[in-house]
Amino acid sequence: MNKTITEDLTFGIRSVIEAIKQGKTINKILLQKGLTGELIKELLVLVHKENIVVQKVPVQKLNHMVKKNHQGVIAMISPVAYHEIDWLVQQVYEKGEDPFILILDRVKDVRNFGAIARTAECFGVHAIVIPNKDSALITNDAVKTSAGALFKIPVCKVTSLNAAVDFLKGCGLKIFSCTEKSETLINKVESSGPKALIMGSEEDGVDSQLIKASDVNFKIPMTGSIASLNVSVACGIAIHKLMSK
Repeated sequence: MNKTITEDLTFGIRSVIEAIKQGKTINKILLQKGLTGELIKELLVLVHKENIVVQKVPVQKLNHMVKKNHQGVIAMISPVAYHEIDWLVQQVYEKGEDPFILILDRVKDVRNFGAIARTAECFGVHAIVIPNKDSALITNDAVKTSAGALFKIPVCKVTSLNAAVDFLKGCGLKIFSCTEKSETLINKVESSGPKALIMGSEEDGVDSQLIKASDVNFKIPMTGSIASLNVSVACGIAIHKLMSK
């Protein structure tokens, strides 16, 4: 079966295997529940080797996404390649600049992700870090919402945000978390020098382990009756405040 691509989807067992071998940036593979066979074993070996997320789903979901013969396998191809965080931080330092890295903890809404990327690129953030699982992915919708910013700002996808934070601290970055659990207001924070900002999901906020690992936790002051901001709006405020210190 020849490689078949519809928008950002590749389907068919051999097609997906070939896409992996060719180094395509794959966000996720949807695999029909209960599917077995030698080719599936070969696919799973490659998936494990490349650390690609696999989600097992009912065949009905695959049928809804693709009307042709998908053979129980659909790969979601990213329109943008992901970057390695260690290489990227080194490159920023070599330019003589202080890195500013944005870390998104379980921000799953694609439109919020795109809006955040647009804001981050406008303010000169050097990169966005997202987890391999439980995160919005770089899709065509995300790129469109970002007004093309996702083609310009590097995105690093990591297996562990905690490990990424430890790495960034080791590189001399000060870690900030935006959390309403903090008593410190953002306008009281000193943020000069290399830094990383962690923003959490609207549902749960920043993970407690990431808050503990942060050097500084702060909240955005609000005087209205609504208790929280949309994460993309909060992110814009936090980036601007930290950049202006």
